[in-house]
Amino acid sequence: MSDASSSEKRLAVVGFSHRSSPAALRERLFVADDEMTGFLADLRANGATQLVMLSTCDRVEAQAMVSDPGAFAETFLRVLGARCGLSPAEIGRHAVFLSGPEALRHVFAVAASLESQVVGEPQVLGQVKEAHRRARDAGLIGPELDTVLQAAYVAAKRVRSETAIGERPVTLASAAVQVARDVHGDLASSTTLLIGIGDMGELLLEHLRAAGIKRLLVSGPNAARAAEMARTVKGHLAPFEPLAATLAEADIVVAAAGTGRYLIGRPEATEALRLRRRRALLFIDLGVPADIDPTIEKLDGAFRYDMDDLERVALSGRVSREEAATEAWAIVDAELQAFARERAGRSAGPAITALRRHFEEHRARVLVEAGGDAARATELLINRLLHDPSEALRRLTGDANSERRREAERLIGELFGLSTNGPQENKS
Repeated sequence: MSDASSSEKRLAVVGFSHRSSPAALRERLFVADDEMTGFLADLRANGATQLVMLSTCDRVEAQAMVSDPGAFAETFLRVLGARCGLSPAEIGRHAVFLSGPEALRHVFAVAASLESQVVGEPQVLGQVKEAHRRARDAGLIGPELDTVLQAAYVAAKRVRSETAIGERPVTLASAAVQVARDVHGDLASSTTLLIGIGDMGELLLEHLRAAGIKRLLVSGPNAARAAEMARTVKGHLAPFEPLAATLAEADIVVAAAGTGRYLIGRPEATEALRLRRRRALLFIDLGVPADIDPTIEKLDGAFRYDMDDLERVALSGRVSREEAATEAWAIVDAELQAFARERAGRSAGPAITALRRHFEEHRARVLVEAGGDAARATELLINRLLHDPSEALRRLTGDANSERRREAERLIGELFGLSTNGPQENKS
């Protein structure tokens, strides 16, 4: 996989995503954070010089600048497979391999979260930037790959700021957070009460904490289990009785017990709202069967959402994001075109510099020869500048070179904005 040669490097992507491979395989290939430094060192020892490694729940892939994309793919699969006792052939049939423009579009799309299982997830760009940082620390970032990644960040930022792709919740937990914000606004000063020990309840608490919740209470009919959960989630144990008083301390009540009976009935909710002087109280019922009496929705100041309600909010968000994805892809394609133009301009730079130097040398000589006669100077300059191109075209006049001559004439016309379809020079 050596990239030490002077040949031009190309962008290549090889790896496994939710589109190409089963989750079980991605789990085996997953490179954990504490293993990444050693894995990058292995790739470098096998010849990698510019490479970023992404290892997330959606994908395990390398994005690299290489001289030989095929050789890079073979070595990457061998090194990755060796970690978990799988051969390149076993994992290769699930791998995706891209190079050139396809790889470039993929890198931009990944950074913009358009290739994720949940389109628009905000953490993806952070994951890419963290992979970039790790690669830099490992000495695996060169100017070519860095330029590509920086351009991808620009595209991702435009997608995030110019579309609604990340504005709507798409999972039950994110839908619950959105509902909590709709009811209470800024969640930093809100208190959450968890009743029950279900996994969904714990997951929702993580999302609420990430959204700004600072104070967390835990309660339940089984005091010992409630105390254990309070320690697990780093919350405060609250008494289950009298329930109305405990409810009154919270702004958001999450019930996730599923005991088969209502833990929170209308009388308790009514009393809690009275103690809160009718300040809004959000009830999120994650219990299966329900933990909260549905009739509390009729109480002034009470808002109750169950799993079905949250699923409808999430579904609306998914539809909204899919619609925004069309706009996002248009932005990505526009940024790809801009990147290609900029790169073409950089590539043409040395040729333009040499051409300008060539013109300046002729100009200096004809000014001396013309002795101050402007008409003579311009005539000499035109003749000198056209001499070599004219001779080159004459050499391409023969039948064997006719196609090359036509291509040369077309290119001249394109470079100088000319039409080469007019009267032709007499070649007899």
